[in-house]
Amino acid sequence: MKTNIILAGVGGQGILTIAAILDTAALESNLNIKQSEVHGMSQRGGAVQSHVRISDKEIFSDLIPQGKADMIIAVEPMELLRYLPYLKKDGYLITDINPFINIPDYPELEDLYNEIKSHPNSILIDAKKIAKDLGNSKATNIVLLGAASSLITINSETLQQAIKTLFKRKGERIVNKNLEAFIIGKEMATEIIS
Repeated sequence: MKTNIILAGVGGQGILTIAAILDTAALESNLNIKQSEVHGMSQRGGAVQSHVRISDKEIFSDLIPQGKADMIIAVEPMELLRYLPYLKKDGYLITDINPFINIPDYPELEDLYNEIKSHPNSILIDAKKIAKDLGNSKATNIVLLGAASSLITINSETLQQAIKTLFKRKGERIVNKNLEAFIIGKEMATEIIS
């Protein structure tokens, strides 16, 4: 069993939080994990990506080779396209539909969506709206993790326990909002995949 995940977005969107949840859940499941991350030029607004590799066998490299990613989870649609060469043939693309427009020549949204949808396994979700409707606009990343959860080799309960562990210091209300975001993301993806 091996799962290679690329997380993509811009600074401040919670890419490293998703990675931390996956790391915590993998360790709890007695799996091997390697993670690598790259931060952009600025903390907020710069590109951020993380490679997360989970396996029941030893992992030798923390970087995912091109063509070997099982999925790309992006909190920003253009950032998802940047990592397409890493996706394996039957891999999944999971992204929020809301752009983070930080450049003057940002592509047309319809063109972005069409490119993403041209891949057979793509899940586009208005994760930002879902998070906002839940009263926690910062949970966009957790909605997307929920959407990806059925494709990850770690069971949902363990991922939810990792969310509880990581958000515990922020209080019960924040823990519950993030769990709710995770569950709604999971339900939405199940409808899309079915």
